Amino acid sequence: MLLGLTAIGIALAMIMFALAYPNLPSLEVLTDYRPKIPLRVYTADGQLIGEYGEERRAVISIGEVPLLMKQAILAAEDDRFYQHGGVDYIGILRAAGTNLLGGGKRQGASTITQQVAKNFFLSGEKTYTRKLYEALLSFKIENNLTKDQILELYINQIFLGQRAYGFAAAASIYYGKPLKDISIAEAAMLAGLPKAPSAYNPIANPKRAKIRQQYVLRRMRDLGYINEAQYDSALKETLIVKRELADYSVHAEHAAEMARQIAAERFPEDVYSRGLKVYTTLIKAEQEAAYTSLRRGVMDYDRRHGYRGAESYLDMNDITGDQDEAIDEALQDVADAGDLVPALVLAVDAKQIRAYRKGGEVVMLSGDAMKFAARMLDDKAPPNKRLRRGAIIRLQKDDKGGWQISQLPEVESAFVAVDPKDGAIRALVGGFDFNRNKFNHVTQAWRQPGSSFKPFIYSAALEKGFNPGTVINDEPIVISASQTGSQAWEPHNYDGKYEGPMKMRTALAKSKNMVSIRILQSIGTHYAQDFTARFGFDAAKHPPYLTMALGAGSVTPWQMVTAYSVFANGGYRINPYVVRDIRDDKNQILAAAVQAPAGKESTRVIDPRNAFMMDTMLRDVTIYGTAAKASVALKRQDLAGKTGTTNEYVDAWFCGYQMTVSACAWVGFDQPKKLGDKETGGAAALPIWIGYMGRALTDVPTQMPEMPEGLLAHGSGRERSFIYAENAHPEQSPEEEANDTSLPRPDFSSPPAD
Repeated sequence: MLLGLTAIGIALAMIMFALAYPNLPSLEVLTDYRPKIPLRVYTADGQLIGEYGEERRAVISIGEVPLLMKQAILAAEDDRFYQHGGVDYIGILRAAGTNLLGGGKRQGASTITQQVAKNFFLSGEKTYTRKLYEALLSFKIENNLTKDQILELYINQIFLGQRAYGFAAAASIYYGKPLKDISIAEAAMLAGLPKAPSAYNPIANPKRAKIRQQYVLRRMRDLGYINEAQYDSALKETLIVKRELADYSVHAEHAAEMARQIAAERFPEDVYSRGLKVYTTLIKAEQEAAYTSLRRGVMDYDRRHGYRGAESYLDMNDITGDQDEAIDEALQDVADAGDLVPALVLAVDAKQIRAYRKGGEVVMLSGDAMKFAARMLDDKAPPNKRLRRGAIIRLQKDDKGGWQISQLPEVESAFVAVDPKDGAIRALVGGFDFNRNKFNHVTQAWRQPGSSFKPFIYSAALEKGFNPGTVINDEPIVISASQTGSQAWEPHNYDGKYEGPMKMRTALAKSKNMVSIRILQSIGTHYAQDFTARFGFDAAKHPPYLTMALGAGSVTPWQMVTAYSVFANGGYRINPYVVRDIRDDKNQILAAAVQAPAGKESTRVIDPRNAFMMDTMLRDVTIYGTAAKASVALKRQDLAGKTGTTNEYVDAWFCGYQMTVSACAWVGFDQPKKLGDKETGGAAALPIWIGYMGRALTDVPTQMPEMPEGLLAHGSGRERSFIYAENAHPEQSPEEEANDTSLPRPDFSSPPAD
């Protein structure tokens, strides 16, 4: 009877196999494997700065997988993979025995081939029918693919948590390194994830992940993949796990988002799954310098204005059980902000603060490390800001590597740098922290430029017959109510000082408001409005009123860096661009930027003589004027630019250039308000520009533009001036020309009709 039942069972199994096998799905999805590969954005020199898609993947061939990773996978999932035919009968019997002796379902026997069948073709339901199809599919896969091909599919397809599909992507996401560089301990941690990516996730459940890793290491030792010494060393190794998904080697989140939008507009159908690669124009080293300099500039500003107190509070009564684990879990909801790390105050007194830093370290703060927050330790401090047990604070490492109390700044900033010859964006930082504020201040923030707009008024004046030596009176001016149409206007200089008659060159270096207003009066506001539009400004945002002389219109940093590039390249308009090209997964170029290098007469917007004279005046600003610290800090004489500070210190700017790079920095609040007394463009924005230029101009020799034909020069240094050659009298020297009253001169006798 037993033999008969066995025979009937075998016959039924064979009939089911014969009926089901021909109806199994085609293996084309395996033989022509095309996983969903996300859109990736890179710098011009190949550094990843952004990744967009539902699945984070990095497809690799089996030959690229290190041996220790293969061994860890086999130890964790299927040590008889290379012996069985798709279903491991020995493994099934072993698992059944273990489960029977253990009194419950403790161990499974699903092979790697079965997991490939399930992941590609079947649902996750647990039924006998699905298990049968899984087994049949496994046989079919084994009959059509080699073992290495099956393992390669598994290694690339399996889900490992944190949106990571495949072990190469997981190595990058969890450890920030390529798969070939991982250690035995790291390989064991990754190999333990397929069983339950959520339960054994080293970010969400570090303790359970450690237990699973230890199991995999024991299996590797028992199977002879590693020796006892390697096993002991791996157990002791401290794993540094990345906790932020968007943690790339280069901070360029705003630029990456710009590139993503461009790619999505160009290829809307499958932009996030076909493996497109977008190469931007950013230069890694310069982008890093811009990011670091902006962050330092903002933090320096923030520290000048004092500590505001605790960020929030955690009810310590909610901390039960394992205190470290509970605190870590609570701090997971507090986002990192670059190097500003969240921490929970455990104990505090006047001399010391004990805090638990996100990630597990208990930090002791005393002396200078807590000096910044001293006023919030007092009992008289506001209760909702005072530092006490349960307060959430921010820690930051100082220059010596020690922790100190810091805080998230409220002020915002933007920085952008461009190649003035072709418009390629070399660095772009759209704000202090992209994860906190995704608003791109470089392209979207319309702000008043203040005195940084004056060079364009001066350039318009040169076109009207002015020159750097033209003398203009720096004295108070009153525009009557009848002229303004509302109420009298009494502008003043920033410092409240008036120096009488002075040359245009000196007035720009000292940023004299009265001189700028008188220049605009002379050339006419409508003329100036039209002229400044040549530089890329929106005329509608610069109404033709005398306040235009003080930069009362609206600009973006993108417009400002475009405009200053005209002076840097000798008078040509550029069209900045951030995407160099878009490529497919085989590295074939699908779309590329159409570059329009400066130098073509069709792109000229101002006379080369005008650009040259403006350059000499703007260099004076960085040598003798409001931005003199630039030439001192960088030890160069070929820098040019202009500071900008708006009324009531609301916006701070510095825009400037060297012949090879043009850059602009801005500092201000999103909801405009006063930055603080003395927070000028030179104090708040210029240091950011200097920090970037220090890196961008490394090994770049000093360069000065050549004086174009058609100009006559006289004097030197601060006294240097020029006149157009067509206005010259052959019998006169340049000095005589400068004093010739018969030459065209600006008329300041009365404001123009407009």
